[in-house]
Amino acid sequence: MKKRFIYFIIIFIFILLLLLIFYFLTRKTYTNEDFNIPNIKSNIDYDNDGIDDYTDIYLSALDYVKTKPKYKSKYYNGGFPNDNFGVCTDVVAFAFLNAGYNLRDLVDEDIRENMELYNIDKPDKNIDFRRVKNLKIFFDRNASTLTNDVNWYMDFQKGDIVVFDKHIAIISEKRNKKGIPYIIHNSGNFKYVEDALTRYNIVGHYRWKEQT
Repeated sequence: MKKRFIYFIIIFIFILLLLLIFYFLTRKTYTNEDFNIPNIKSNIDYDNDGIDDYTDIYLSALDYVKTKPKYKSKYYNGGFPNDNFGVCTDVVAFAFLNAGYNLRDLVDEDIRENMELYNIDKPDKNIDFRRVKNLKIFFDRNASTLTNDVNWYMDFQKGDIVVFDKHIAIISEKRNKKGIPYIIHNSGNFKYVEDALTRYNIVGHYRWKEQT
């Protein structure tokens, strides 16, 4: 009886190890190089830190989510959350801020000059830039518009912005085995860099001030 129990434990541990190995193998991430996709860089370094804008936005998004912001919608005087809470739009706002661009001011200026497009009667710079619908309009007007079709996964690059029906994220340099990139976002599930691009309906895909 004792030997059977020992055998059972050994078999159980062996199966568990196989499952763990299978999990980690199937969860392997890839990069552009694995799919012969060129790494696109911006020819702009707005904050003169030696990092091009696309890479800067991407790295800044990573730095922000490393603080593990808890998901909570609140109003802040000054606009930017300062208490380790935030929503999906804050990932984008902080990514841009640390690349040298203040979306609060940029969105506010665009709204005040084009209020009919935003359908806003009374602008509030502390909250308007934290609304997904406003950011979509802003990026439609101020960024390069790219494909929404994930089958053209090679056209998605780190630092790109993707807008969904009621969500927004930054594209990661990581890709899954099909080549589809991960996203950097805050959806409230504490998984900030996630293979979730196809989970939502993409309504906008942008690259900030692409030069042609």
